[in-house]
Amino acid sequence: MRHASAWLSLSFTLLLAAPLAWAVEDSGDGEPAASKEPTASEETTEATDPADDAMQAEEQPQAEDGAEADDDADPADSQATDAEPEGTGTEDSEIAEPTAPGLGPQVSSKIELTPEEKAEKEARKACKIEICDIIATREPLGEDIACDIKKTWRADSLTEMLGNQIGWPWGKAVCESKLNLSRADLAEAMLVKDATIKMDTFAVTCALHRESSEPYVVEMELAPEVTFKNGEAVSARINWGDVSAPLLIYPVVYAGTGLDNQSNVLGPDVVKMVNEFTHKKCAEVKDELPGRRVN
Repeated sequence: MRHASAWLSLSFTLLLAAPLAWAVEDSGDGEPAASKEPTASEETTEATDPADDAMQAEEQPQAEDGAEADDDADPADSQATDAEPEGTGTEDSEIAEPTAPGLGPQVSSKIELTPEEKAEKEARKACKIEICDIIATREPLGEDIACDIKKTWRADSLTEMLGNQIGWPWGKAVCESKLNLSRADLAEAMLVKDATIKMDTFAVTCALHRESSEPYVVEMELAPEVTFKNGEAVSARINWGDVSAPLLIYPVVYAGTGLDNQSNVLGPDVVKMVNEFTHKKCAEVKDELPGRRVN
């Protein structure tokens, strides 16, 4: 199953998405178009003296006579004009070739982890190997799972989790929890036709970092349960408990957790995450599983 810190950070983001959506400005009506001001040339034309118009009318016939005289000119003059050279090779060679535009610094889609993020990832991987080994061997005897889970969610990742529709209003979110899972319960869920795993209540703490102030701290309790059929998760509930949060967001988190407890909005997402973990995520570490079995 997916780590609880991942469940909670995703759930917390979804709970915040609804109240923040109303604050997004619509790109609907624009400002009305401004009326066109007359240009200087238009003002000059409008202010022309009538006497100037009369003088221009008298000069027009003379211009027409001159045009007729040009029509009677020798055709040879026209041919000579057409035969003028188009230009010399020297002028063409002086035209500068276009230069290639600068492409800017090198960028990459690969995410570079900080030392703290690398340490978090290695700890989560060790926990994942323990869980996946139980799923693979279905061995009920042995130590239970007890992992300290820490996950740092970057601000851009949280924005993506919101569907890129709402900007995450804070910086990174660092979520921590202690995951306790019964080995016997998990092994049984993989073996029998119908089984339900009920986890003990535990807390998840998320620190929402800010640039110039202390981070906001949100703490939520939960006691998830997942029902399996033939080794596949088919239903789930998060079962939210007590909530602690800053005053301005406490009503949102409290109302959201209460709504999920009543209508199980996030249950299908948990089912999807559990099945993804048992298949895809465990397949990624199959070569690293110790394959422990108690004879």
